[in-house]
Amino acid sequence: MKTFYIKYDRYVLINRKDTGGIKMKKKWLSIAMVGVATLGLTACGSSKEKNSGDKSDSKSDTLVVYSPNSEGLIKATIPSFEEKYGIKVELIQAGTGELFKKLESEKENPVADVVFGGSYTQYAQSGALFEKYVAKENDKVVKEYQNTTGYSTPYTLDGSVLIVNPDLTKGMTIEGYSDLLNDDLKGKIATADPANSSSAFSQLTNMLAAEGGYDNDKAWSYVKDLFTLIDGKISSSSSNVYKTVADGEMAVGLSYEDPSVQLLNDGANVKVVYPKEGTVFLPASAAIIKNAKNMDNAKKFIDYLVTKDVQDTLGTTTTNRPVREDAKTSENMKPLSEIKTITEDYDYVIKHKDEIISKYNEIFVETQSK
Repeated sequence: MKTFYIKYDRYVLINRKDTGGIKMKKKWLSIAMVGVATLGLTACGSSKEKNSGDKSDSKSDTLVVYSPNSEGLIKATIPSFEEKYGIKVELIQAGTGELFKKLESEKENPVADVVFGGSYTQYAQSGALFEKYVAKENDKVVKEYQNTTGYSTPYTLDGSVLIVNPDLTKGMTIEGYSDLLNDDLKGKIATADPANSSSAFSQLTNMLAAEGGYDNDKAWSYVKDLFTLIDGKISSSSSNVYKTVADGEMAVGLSYEDPSVQLLNDGANVKVVYPKEGTVFLPASAAIIKNAKNMDNAKKFIDYLVTKDVQDTLGTTTTNRPVREDAKTSENMKPLSEIKTITEDYDYVIKHKDEIISKYNEIFVETQSK
């Protein structure tokens, strides 16, 4: 049995394990539920009955959105969408994995209209759950990140970066991966565990691609040399990586752009380095659920995410990198045109992820036995 907390203002937070610690600024209604079907009735209200058996309802003023996104990204998108179109968004938030499991369980009678957030991998492995639709301004998106699946629409990018503490790296030149192979950095390079952290795994595949390829011996030799210098100091979480660099505990961190740029915005004593060998940017995507009950509104939302106004807002008021070529970015977010980028072979990484993790684990054990 799960406990769901439902705000009266239509925004829903599901399956929180730490409910006892939530500080509730608005009145919440606590309901014990046996399954997700009842949640669907609660979230959709009378609109479900109204739209029953109708794939698309052009008169609907409702959109049900599943999202794992941060509050900052939600606030930068959802309210303005509601205001622009006069559509009420019923937002259900939870972890990406949980939401995709819900989509699978509800596929015969979908509750949500749109899923807003999640990586390419998750969408690629669940394509049958989504409606074919390409945003009207897809051609304005950076070519490498346009919707090519026919159903998943990228709206932001996040890249692997090196976060550097300038005080602890005085006299060193750190411009890329090769510069980390410095004996003076032994035990001073922060990383999370690629076997358990998505950002650390992205760093691993980024450095493999940059150093020659996912199955290239030279690239894996680099990984071995690097983790020898890391010397077993694996952070418990990805957030601990950039925090220890900002706090002066570690000299360099294998991190990602979003929180690293946020530290710059907050005035932290750090530098953000995009590896000279090439940075992989991975897209976050959105898609319409197959047989969505509010289909017209779902299409409006997908179109809206890649409009110039929304992309400018994301680039200037959040630390989420926009996907449009002509979008504005904040002062601390280096323009994509000034960064050497390399493209991940998504299909290869999805197919061989277990092999990549296994090979990394072998190297980690070997470096610790010396």
